[in-house]
Amino acid sequence: MRIISGVYKGKRILAPKKLPVRPTTDMAKEALFNILNNRYYFKDVSVLDLFSGTGNISYEFASRGSKHISAVDMNSNCIKFISRIARELNFNITPIKADVLVYLKKSDIKADIIFADPPYNMSLNDFEKIPQLVFSNDLLTENGILIIEHSKHMNLSQCIHFSDSRKYGGSIFSFFDISKNG
Repeated sequence: MRIISGVYKGKRILAPKKLPVRPTTDMAKEALFNILNNRYYFKDVSVLDLFSGTGNISYEFASRGSKHISAVDMNSNCIKFISRIARELNFNITPIKADVLVYLKKSDIKADIIFADPPYNMSLNDFEKIPQLVFSNDLLTENGILIIEHSKHMNLSQCIHFSDSRKYGGSIFSFFDISKNG
């Protein structure tokens, strides 16, 4: 994987092969950050990276100057890897080992951007729980956004606060915000 912008632009990070992950492609990640760049000043945003895997998205935010990043994943090897890379690159990323759906039920964190990249084989019912939990627990700041990456074979437009989706290759980013009624 490669960091596409910011202080560590072009830096390659090799994740251990044993991690059970599917990192967001560079093309999709670049498109996503172009969208976000038009809406946010990265140095001012807090980020919650759910199903963080290798930490690919967290590193991109950190390289662009985001100061408060929490990366949640239930795999202890992913959390160890994120911790190591965050230390090596001096990134302010807080890795949290937890089941994401349980974490969302109990968390009181507020974030400007919540990014979720669940396993593509997760059930539609569990995908739908993500926006339900984020909005019912008021986890976004006033102008915050939830982004869920998912397969092109899944449709999340019926979910609460859905606003838009963008397709990049085999992936779709679905966007949710409080201003959209669900």
